[in-house]
Amino acid sequence: MHSAGLLVARDVAWAVTDLRVDWADEDPVGELNALWARWEPELEGYVTRALQPDAAPSFGVPGDE
Repeated sequence: MHSAGLLVARDVAWAVTDLRVDWADEDPVGELNALWARWEPELEGYVTRALQPDAAPSFGVPGDE
């Protein structure tokens, strides 16, 4: 096994998370776990940004000033 993926669905019409490790020689599931650990704290902010842009936290992208 060299790849792993995670798709997370919940009470909205789209997948709130779609993460992939396309190629890992040693431990694709471990790499996916590390990727999830970095992404998970940001998840709610991105869902809020999609549903209520004015209430969402700034992520430092153009137009957020």
